[in-house]
Amino acid sequence: MPTDRRLIYAAAFIRALGIGLLGVLFALNLSKQGLHAGQIGFLVAIGLAGSACGTLFVSFWADRLGHRNSLLLLSGCAIAGALGLALFQNFGWLAAACFLGMVNAMGRERGALFTLEQTILPATATGHDRTKALAWYNALLDSGQAIGSLLAALPLLAGRSFGLYAALAAASFFLYMGLSRKVEEGRATSWRRVSPASRKIITRLSLLFGFDSLAGGFLPGSLIAYWFFKRFGLGEEMLGPLFFFGHIATAFSYLGAAWLAKRIGLVRTMVFTHTPANLCLIAIPFVPSVAWAAALYLLRECLVEMDVPTRQSYVMAVVKPEERTVAAGVTNLTRLAAWTVAPTLAGVAMRSLALGFPLVVGGSMKILYDAMLFLSFRHLKPPEES
Repeated sequence: MPTDRRLIYAAAFIRALGIGLLGVLFALNLSKQGLHAGQIGFLVAIGLAGSACGTLFVSFWADRLGHRNSLLLLSGCAIAGALGLALFQNFGWLAAACFLGMVNAMGRERGALFTLEQTILPATATGHDRTKALAWYNALLDSGQAIGSLLAALPLLAGRSFGLYAALAAASFFLYMGLSRKVEEGRATSWRRVSPASRKIITRLSLLFGFDSLAGGFLPGSLIAYWFFKRFGLGEEMLGPLFFFGHIATAFSYLGAAWLAKRIGLVRTMVFTHTPANLCLIAIPFVPSVAWAAALYLLRECLVEMDVPTRQSYVMAVVKPEERTVAAGVTNLTRLAAWTVAPTLAGVAMRSLALGFPLVVGGSMKILYDAMLFLSFRHLKPPEES
């Protein structure tokens, strides 16, 4: 395995530890500071807005600044934002820290660093191994998020989560410093130089991914944890292990996605695993006990993210290698921009309409996305499937 890939894998794993920790404790810790669900939802959204700005930078300026330099700049911002969360309690300063640090309280890594790493990794693998390389990358991300979720159950760390998040961001920064010049391969193409055919594909995918992310914005991990806390009284000592096993299930599912994609194709793998996962999600608010709710949540986690490495691989495959940074940046930027809209609405809806409202709405919208994706792209195959 190339050294650069190992460094990216390690940095992503360490960063994911902090994201898993925040996915459980972000809302709970802020709630203990006196913030209500609407304010917490706003802070989730403002963190996503920061991530969207970071991804905008990746899309149009990372190739100019350089991939390694861009990774260092973005991880430096993450360190500053994490320190702000640890030091401030004023709502305005917390909002500024979330924006600058691109703070991810969704429980899933989908930010600017994720986007840039996604464009670098395909250059370290052949076309037939591209999905596998991305699957291992995502498996390490979710394994890190799983362990981070489990760490959240430790009483010693519960009140120090923001400080630990800053330390983990700093560790990733130092790993990026070891990257070689090979990570700069594939640079130079701007949106204006992307071929008309690729522009059309990127635009259609971006619109669909944006709709999917709008639905996903109703379902941040921090608010799902808040739902379990309010509905069944689960504290961090129970939520940590639950989210741990959820992330572990997701991590193994990525490797299954790579195996399945070789047999039925990338688009079919995306759709045929995503739809049943969201049916499980819609059912969660209607079950009578915490055992049923936890079982449905874990079943959903076994399936819901199998579209991630396959989606990444598909986007990288249907454009030219020199167009990958722009393609990944634009599609992920659209996802993040759409993601920022819903968390505040979800928090308000949980407070004023029904606690399970976001789960039903988000799951239903995601099923509609699956149908539109399949109808639009079932005939456009990547080179290895042609």
